[in-house]
Amino acid sequence: MDKYIIRGGKALYGDVNIGGMKNSALPVLFGTVAVGGICTIENIPDVSDIFQTFEILREIGAKVRLVTTDTAIIDTRNVEVRSPSVGLVDKMRASTYLLGAMLGRFGEGLVGMPGGCNFGARPVGQHIKGFEALGAKVEYNEKGELHAKAENGLRGTVIYFDIASVGTTLNVMLAAVHAEGVTVLENCAREPHIADTASFLNACGADISGAGTSTIRIRGVKELHGCTYRIAPDMIEAGTYMVAAAATGGKVTVRNIIPKHMDAVSMKLREIGVSVEPSGDSALTVSYSGRGRGTVIRTNPYPGFPTDMQPQFAALLCLSSGISTVTDGIWKNRFKYAEELCKMGADIEISEGEIHITGVEGLHGADVKGSDLRAGAALVIAALSADGVSTVSGLEYIDRGYEDFLGKLKRLGADIRRE
Repeated sequence: MDKYIIRGGKALYGDVNIGGMKNSALPVLFGTVAVGGICTIENIPDVSDIFQTFEILREIGAKVRLVTTDTAIIDTRNVEVRSPSVGLVDKMRASTYLLGAMLGRFGEGLVGMPGGCNFGARPVGQHIKGFEALGAKVEYNEKGELHAKAENGLRGTVIYFDIASVGTTLNVMLAAVHAEGVTVLENCAREPHIADTASFLNACGADISGAGTSTIRIRGVKELHGCTYRIAPDMIEAGTYMVAAAATGGKVTVRNIIPKHMDAVSMKLREIGVSVEPSGDSALTVSYSGRGRGTVIRTNPYPGFPTDMQPQFAALLCLSSGISTVTDGIWKNRFKYAEELCKMGADIEISEGEIHITGVEGLHGADVKGSDLRAGAALVIAALSADGVSTVSGLEYIDRGYEDFLGKLKRLGADIRRE
């Protein structure tokens, strides 16, 4: 099992270039199935979830060719309605997007139950509700796969989601692009990757408006065509380096970002006492010295504070003065990392759906293990700030979402290696 060996106590300094957003790249790549043409996708992050997606696409008949490390040409003209291997789809939640993409294009879709990070139940009931509202029948077959079929085609309608779910919004949108007439989706999630995916589909000939707001309007089209599209920058990757700079008392400029996407993270850092300043139109500089103050964090759907940033902030708050509270309003069981932080000297009380952090003067090295993607990043941040040597295992999670994490940290001055 691979692990990071980190000698902490070194402040991070320098510039870091942010890659494409994983949470945009996945629905866009699966969305090429709905297109049925040749697409060139640029600014794809070099992470394991992407290569998993390439394998899934190849299994159902797509041709995938990497032109550079961040650009792929994907030909989905010969894709067939068949379920990819269980060993592929059970490792990533985003594989559910195949169902919407296939259903829209072929009137039928098939996919095994997805996997992903384990921090609570992630049901697909809202996805099914949306597909059925469009006219499909959805059931589990004898293999436990989800099978959706619209015998009489998909028809536009008004769909109100019970919760503002990112996955549901994306999946139903992928199906509705080919539905006859107009589909109106209400109570949609508003995350930037939804707008990014809609922009990709529009570039392929779809007619989608309102993506990024709570109401999305889709006028169905019979055919889509290929395009060249560039994935938006990853706001969670950017936020992770911003917090790492603060936790180590350094100064880091994150480049190739959309600063507006960082508002919730930037405002919370400033509230703690961290300096966050613009550096041109597409960069922010974070600097910090001394010991900040505690705060209260509650995660909420975008534009609220992102659930994918609360573990990293918790690592920073362990070193802030006073008491902080972190409540996750999206995933109540996303605090497994807290016990690992306590091994490093953190003072954290864990309760239902939230943690209470009493800041300490410093953390010390320890052997810790990440239980999901962002938890792993949080433990790396803690180790970078701690006295002594730490080992962080569970790198298979980190590899899913951070491009060249080791290299970027080393270039910022971290003393880190992989074994």
